[in-house]
Amino acid sequence: MPIIHHRIKELRAAVKPYRSQQRVALVPTMGNLHDGHLELVRLAKQHADIVIVSIFVNPTQFGVGEDFDSYPRTLDDDVAKLATVEADYVFAPSIDEMYPVLPPPTLIRAGTITDQLCGQSRPGHFDGVGIVVSKLFNIIQPDIAIFGQKDYQQLAIIKQLVRDLSYPIDIVTAPIVRAVDGLALSSRNQYLSSAERKIAPVLHQELQCLAQQFVDRKHIEQGSDILIAEAGKRITAAGFVIDYLEVKTDQLESLLNNDTAESQTEAQDLIILVAAALGRARLLDNQLVTVNQ
Repeated sequence: MPIIHHRIKELRAAVKPYRSQQRVALVPTMGNLHDGHLELVRLAKQHADIVIVSIFVNPTQFGVGEDFDSYPRTLDDDVAKLATVEADYVFAPSIDEMYPVLPPPTLIRAGTITDQLCGQSRPGHFDGVGIVVSKLFNIIQPDIAIFGQKDYQQLAIIKQLVRDLSYPIDIVTAPIVRAVDGLALSSRNQYLSSAERKIAPVLHQELQCLAQQFVDRKHIEQGSDILIAEAGKRITAAGFVIDYLEVKTDQLESLLNNDTAESQTEAQDLIILVAAALGRARLLDNQLVTVNQ
């Protein structure tokens, strides 16, 4: 069973003896863990000797009208699940422990990357992510940290954060974990009704379809915008309300540079990104695709 710490001072004291000879990994979460989170821990175990999982529903990354108050808090169940994958420590601080002053007067600005994708509809969200991740990095001082590919824009921002603030931390990307029908696992999937859950896999299916069209070079014949618009119509017809559906080039670098699929014609690696609401659930997904020239 992982050891739980709620205080920063206690966790630092517990981790300190390991630093000189063992590698420490951090897996940041907001709790309500599912199989996708457990895969992050399994990956962390492959890269480090000691694995710390943080469980903290971070208020600074929730906007007005979002689900901070209703976000599931299931610490006991989470700890039991983490025991099955042999996590070593759980850091579950209170809001007061993490933020002596709320909102914090010190901010971490994510920059121009928030001018696109999730940043447009969730202003301030990634600034909130930036400060909580910075605090976790400073508190735990891990050698590596694991982040999932599903939150692709967040992953790009974390890489930018590590680069710009010179954190001596390796960021390891974990592949998206999916249900059998292709739906990307997410804590917010529980907001789906039974009828909506049957519809939800359409999102991934349409990304796969769009990716295949790029592989078949139909974007050369028809144009990327037309293919994206047609996919958007099908997603909307299925019952989703689309926040964005975009294709970027050069994977993570494309998000930092705001490159579209047609702005660098020689690029072969594409990332298709979507965010869409289905009922109460806001679903994220993405698909990497390599296009031959």
